Amino acid sequence: MKEIVVISGKGGTGKTSVTASFAYLSSANTVLADCDVDASDMHLLLKPELISSEDFFSSDLAVIDYDKCAGCGKCFEVCRFKAVSYEFNKFKINANNCEGCGYCSYVCPTNAITLVKQNDGNLYISDTRLGKKLFHAELGPGAENSGKLVAKVKNNAKKYARENNLDIVLVDGSPGVGCPVISSLSGANFVVLVTEPTTSGVHDLSRVIQLVKKFHIKMGCIINKTDINYKTADEIKKILTAEDITLLAELPYSDNFTLAMIKEVTVAEFDKGIKNMLQNAWEKINNLI
Repeated sequence: MKEIVVISGKGGTGKTSVTASFAYLSSANTVLADCDVDASDMHLLLKPELISSEDFFSSDLAVIDYDKCAGCGKCFEVCRFKAVSYEFNKFKINANNCEGCGYCSYVCPTNAITLVKQNDGNLYISDTRLGKKLFHAELGPGAENSGKLVAKVKNNAKKYARENNLDIVLVDGSPGVGCPVISSLSGANFVVLVTEPTTSGVHDLSRVIQLVKKFHIKMGCIINKTDINYKTADEIKKILTAEDITLLAELPYSDNFTLAMIKEVTVAEFDKGIKNMLQNAWEKINNLI
């Protein structure tokens, strides 16, 4: 089983459109994982039918038992997140500020404060119109720990792949270089970088390359919207050469990316020219792994 993760240094590069196209072009022995849990949208192109869902509990919230509370204020004194306030003659926990560190519970002399697991989102398993299972999730509004939710989505997809003797786990990772991206990369066999020839595209590509190198994972890169700035595209290609990263494809700017979304299909289904380019890129990836 091989795990292929598609990421980008910034949003808006076409990462999800590329991943969904790879899902369309890949063999039946592929399972899909949408790990962009902060803004998951691959389902818009794959029209999943929900099979199962479960709550995701991760973060802790401090809760005060007022029958035990002595009103000493030690919790207020030690909290560094301004989560404890004094209102109407009693101390209260602000759930939005509480980081679940447990320090207030530790110092409470009457054991009036306990930590309660919070429902931070939902995990889903769906059938897609491509005949492939999709493991995806939704992070709750204002919830944190998206890295843990990403790990859960990936682990569920990999477990299903092992149990059903599937060859490929295809992951739509998060943009950027933060915790969700690190979680997306963990255990991957190959990383596809999707970038664009803009100043921010070059800057963020350089950052994400340095991140992936720390994991010692083989990489390939797709330059999307190449023709909007050939000079910057050439700058990207020089970076790839210097870092020994395979250039998988140079895609042109095309309104068909947007039109495909409107039609709720992948761009590979909508545009024959781009399909051929992405098919060649997918074959390169399979040869490299």
